[in-house]
Amino acid sequence: MASKQLKEFTREEVEKHNKPGDVWVIIDAKVYDLSRFVGLHPGGQAVLLDEEVVGQDVTEAFYGLHRHEVLERPQYARLQIGTIKGEESVIIGSVAGALSKVPYAEPTWLSDGYHSPYFNEGHRKFQKVMRQFVDEYVYPDAQARELDEKRASQEVIDKMAELNLHAMRLGPGKHLKGLTLMNGLVKPEEFDYFHELIITQEIVRCGARGYGDGLLGGEVIGLPPVLNFGTPEMKAKILPEVFSGKKFICLAISEAHAGSDVMGLKTTAVKSEDGKEWIINGEKKWITNGHFADYFTTGCRTEDGFTVILVPRVEGVSTKLIKTSYSSTAGTAYITYDNVRVPVENTLGPEGGGIFVILSNFNHERWVMCCASARSQRLVVEEVLKWISQRKAFGKPLSSQAVVRNKVAAMIARCESTQGWLENITYQMCNMSYKEQASKLAGQIAFLKMYSTQSAQETARDAVQIFGGRGITKTGMGKFIEHYHRTVPFDALLGGAEDVLADLGVRQAMRAMPKNARL
Repeated sequence: MASKQLKEFTREEVEKHNKPGDVWVIIDAKVYDLSRFVGLHPGGQAVLLDEEVVGQDVTEAFYGLHRHEVLERPQYARLQIGTIKGEESVIIGSVAGALSKVPYAEPTWLSDGYHSPYFNEGHRKFQKVMRQFVDEYVYPDAQARELDEKRASQEVIDKMAELNLHAMRLGPGKHLKGLTLMNGLVKPEEFDYFHELIITQEIVRCGARGYGDGLLGGEVIGLPPVLNFGTPEMKAKILPEVFSGKKFICLAISEAHAGSDVMGLKTTAVKSEDGKEWIINGEKKWITNGHFADYFTTGCRTEDGFTVILVPRVEGVSTKLIKTSYSSTAGTAYITYDNVRVPVENTLGPEGGGIFVILSNFNHERWVMCCASARSQRLVVEEVLKWISQRKAFGKPLSSQAVVRNKVAAMIARCESTQGWLENITYQMCNMSYKEQASKLAGQIAFLKMYSTQSAQETARDAVQIFGGRGITKTGMGKFIEHYHRTVPFDALLGGAEDVLADLGVRQAMRAMPKNARL
């Protein structure tokens, strides 16, 4: 379809269209005919028929009330009939794959004129392709699914599989051998934790917390036990199924009575009389992706203690969706096991050794959450900086108020310190064996997660204060702020509550205290 031919007008010509039935306005050097739209305006006709609106340049007033994306919607874009002669639009909409020019909207390694000891040219090329992919495929699906609360579209999951993104989200390792990553952009043996950090942070830019977990967050925590402790036969079957996006997996540990106390679980697994099967009974609660999962990495109480067993969705397994503060696209579920029978070969690790199976992935799980928390805070910083520069109160931009600038300063400081600490830990991970990471980084990562989620909640609170009523409204100018403020507590709870992680960090530090240390 050919695009509409736009005419050029002078401002004097636009001013003549200033009465009911003939209403033109100027927004950013573009001319809009609102004559037929006046009666449909959600804010009422009076707003558009005001003498300060009809025939006038309403750019400042428009951007004080609406996001730029409103003008890009087809039903509103078609209202444009021309442009102002000799003038050009200043405001440019989002461009897929582009970096933001707003200060602190990007980490320093992506900002013009800054340098990094961690990220190389390969990482930069990887980021560019990843952002283009997210902007083109993931972002629109994320916004749609947050509204209808359905599972992430299979089309997006399939496209991610084509690039082997599902496999890359488990980090570097042998599981990547023989795979073509990002159409050959990075070799399996060159893929490192900074590549994974990029994947996580680019997805987070969607500003859709429930969707983020729904986009196979269960795989990130549920598949590593299979990868590290499953039998060769199990891995040969399940890894390709999950990496291809054809099957889904989740981690089923939490229970209503036990919470984070894995040794207090009540779900039981007893062996059949012939010793060939586990018979599992019990319930799990708050299981991410559980509602649509095909496999459940399940913690059970057995005769020998705590054991982890891989349970397929077979007879006796039922799931029920749990409504939480974020979108049901995450598939958060209540799971019931009713005399579920699975082969003993589905045991992950030794019987009674389940605690080691689960702990083996805690560092990586919490690190991923830190990656997400750091980037989500940056999204809020960008939203706030845009808002205080365009929103006027008492005749001046919000940025003119010292109290507002003080809040923004604290936001930026928290965001930058979180990212800096994260990059340092990520570098250590790239240069340590898995065993070294477990002994040296458990406390560091625990502290970082505690700090990042505490920072995130402070930033969410301050952002709401700056946006005012818009910060608690699900649509419009503050929609991302409202969403962030409502869903940020998830980060503080998942992977270990802040107080628990703080104590873990101190206890690990005390174990490393030299015996001869004295004041």
